[in-house]
Amino acid sequence: MPGILSFADARHAVEEQARAQRGPVDTEVCDLLAAPRRILAERVTADRDLPPFSRATRDGYALRAADLATLPAKLRVVGEIRAGAEAANIKVSAGEAAEIMTGAPAPVGADAIVMVEYTAREGATVEVRRAVKPGENIVPPGSEARHGQVLLEPGARLDAAAIAAAASVGKAELRVFARPLVAILATGDEIVDVAAQPGAAQIRNSNSYSLAAQVTQAGGEPVLLPIAPDEAGTLRHLAEQGLAYDLLLLSGGVSAGKYDLVEPVLEKFGAEIFFTGAEIQPGRPILFGRARRNPGAQPTYFFGLPGNPTSTLVTFELFVRPMLEALAGACVSPLAFVQAKLGADIRTKTGLTRFLPAVLSGEFDGAEVRLAAWKGSGDVAGTARANCFVVVPPDRDHIAAGEAVSVLRVG
Repeated sequence: MPGILSFADARHAVEEQARAQRGPVDTEVCDLLAAPRRILAERVTADRDLPPFSRATRDGYALRAADLATLPAKLRVVGEIRAGAEAANIKVSAGEAAEIMTGAPAPVGADAIVMVEYTAREGATVEVRRAVKPGENIVPPGSEARHGQVLLEPGARLDAAAIAAAASVGKAELRVFARPLVAILATGDEIVDVAAQPGAAQIRNSNSYSLAAQVTQAGGEPVLLPIAPDEAGTLRHLAEQGLAYDLLLLSGGVSAGKYDLVEPVLEKFGAEIFFTGAEIQPGRPILFGRARRNPGAQPTYFFGLPGNPTSTLVTFELFVRPMLEALAGACVSPLAFVQAKLGADIRTKTGLTRFLPAVLSGEFDGAEVRLAAWKGSGDVAGTARANCFVVVPPDRDHIAAGEAVSVLRVG
């Protein structure tokens, strides 16, 4: 019988299901400028050797390293080679050098480039004051990639470096996976639409919009469903709609209260539940499983996320993101943490892995993190002031200022 898991076990349960996914079937062709953050659906190979010629990595003089056995050395300048120009008409022999710019092809006969900072030009002669080794400041042809070599595999997230690689081999368009459609269903009698004037005991629906932003950042296409009241019939109808999409996210209604109806409603669709909570704070009452809209349909994964805004934000990053990335065609990546020095003591209780809103500041070795002014998982204003979460292990009740702590960056 599934129940409440440790943070690590809950994360591993999601990763296991995510890795079992075939990923999306549908693909589309995308202009390179619109490709960032999309998931690649084709192999990208080198259309020629990279670089296609011996490329200079510095401005300076192309020469023979052996001519610098005695310094300073005076060499005759036999020409100039600019980036984009061919060097076929220039040859460097003993006692000669060619002025060269970064990115230009090295001339025949030259086996190294000395940086311009270590030279002095006097008419047709250059004085070189520093020795170089053969191959220094020259990138050989094909040393970065050979013609036909795979540069990017399907499943790669197209970040700036991947875009540069695709552009370098002439890919003005790329075939990418279609974005998975993610249904978002906020629940609760106290929730009203963002544009409505809430009553004295009501709050506006922030969760659907924060989840939509996170879904978009993770590579999905959000679909906002109407707010579901705490009434089983309406919730079941809306959940049935949500199960028609690639992934269903529900917020609220996952605790053990009288009006927490998400789990019993999903059981009406034959839900297979993998866990009903994780030993974390915030976000302990999280539900993960899959269900069928009707007996003949393919199962759809769902997450029942806590209703408090910070809990929703945290549980998405910890659990929903890897599943959504898999459905988008990406490889499942582990959580990435950075280390920073704690700016002020933290005291808490043991037993739960805590993800506490914090502010990371400073730079390089001086990075420091302090907890944000935060009043609990319902404090969306406090969370908005944070730019990260400090991770407190379940066996620590005190972390002293100056200690290194793990920090989870999001977005």
